[in-house]
Amino acid sequence: MQYLIDAGILVAAYLFGSIPFGLIVVKLMTGKDIRTIASGRTGGTNAMRAAGPWAGILTAVFDILKAAVTVWIAQAITPNVWVQALTPVAAILGHNYSIFLMERSPEGRIRLRGGAGGAAAGGGAFGLWPPAGFILVPFALLIWFGTGYASVTTLSIGVIAILIFGVRAALGLGPWEYILYGVLAEILLVWALLPNIKRLKEGTERRHGLPAFLAQRREAKSQNNKT
Repeated sequence: MQYLIDAGILVAAYLFGSIPFGLIVVKLMTGKDIRTIASGRTGGTNAMRAAGPWAGILTAVFDILKAAVTVWIAQAITPNVWVQALTPVAAILGHNYSIFLMERSPEGRIRLRGGAGGAAAGGGAFGLWPPAGFILVPFALLIWFGTGYASVTTLSIGVIAILIFGVRAALGLGPWEYILYGVLAEILLVWALLPNIKRLKEGTERRHGLPAFLAQRREAKSQNNKT
């Protein structure tokens, strides 16, 4: 019976993670379909592009909470630590490949759309150990403002989660199983961001904030020097 309960928890986590809050927030705020804007993803970064900073912040908060809530429900229902660690992975999977965003591609194939999973991955770590949020948020902001790359920030979340849970396990403060969460979350993040990783290698990835502004200034100065 417990096996069925554990399986049900994982399925429910996937379905809850599949709720496309970015699509809902942008639609309510602007009437636009976020899937037709910029990257077409439903996460906070694209919501910000589509409807401004508040839309991005709201989307990120909802995406963080939906992953964290699945963990808290799992912890309340099952003593199985493996299930507790896999529950937020299922939520990230739902976020990245939402059953509610099923569509047919131009090639005629069925595909599931969603986000890249950064906020949901952070939410999963927060759910497993709430103080992780006080580590993840400052580091993510530092990477965001330091590099200007949303993709690099997203990719860093899984790595930081691995380090957090690895250190806690080594000190005997947390289960080793939670490290698996960080590893699987990072795999999902890398897979979702393969096109961005390619653009990073090519030097064509979109930048944001101060680094983007400084890069534009350097480019403008270089053009002026040539003329």
